Amino acid sequence: MSKQSKSPNHSHQRREQFAHAVPRRRVLSPTRLMLALSVLFGIVLTYLIASGSGASSRVAMTEIGGAGSDVILPVATFADGAARFYRYVTTAGREVRFFVMKSSDGVVRAAFDACDTCYRQRKGYRQQGDGMVCNNCGRTFRSVDINVLQGGCNPAPLERTIVGDQLVLKAASLELGTQYF
Repeated sequence: MSKQSKSPNHSHQRREQFAHAVPRRRVLSPTRLMLALSVLFGIVLTYLIASGSGASSRVAMTEIGGAGSDVILPVATFADGAARFYRYVTTAGREVRFFVMKSSDGVVRAAFDACDTCYRQRKGYRQQGDGMVCNNCGRTFRSVDINVLQGGCNPAPLERTIVGDQLVLKAASLELGTQYF
């Protein structure tokens, strides 16, 4: 039967027959599927970058000392080589973040949780093995270089002294850290 020989009634019957059928599922074309996955990937990647590369960049921070007072910590606290992160509030009410750790050569070291290069992003560092990693650019710094190397993305050194079995961080040195925060 040719198209021309079909009656209008026949066409109407066919339309009604399919009107009650289960609607077909729409299948995404491979191009649309790839586009949707790319957008989703972009959103997840943007979130991870904006949040400091995930949970590993978030560390416990202890508030310590009072505005204008020196910070005194027992040296034994750092015997395990783990970096401890602290928050100090200056006399002007500004927050200064820093970390202290015992390096692989046995020296207790302290640095601001910022550097001359990446401080504007306010992401600081995290410990990975025997090094500190910048949460912004990903560079790794050996523990033995903290307080030795400065400038660039090296953790900004924080002056410290050991008196007996106590680590002393002078309030004046901590106040200088406001330039990074």
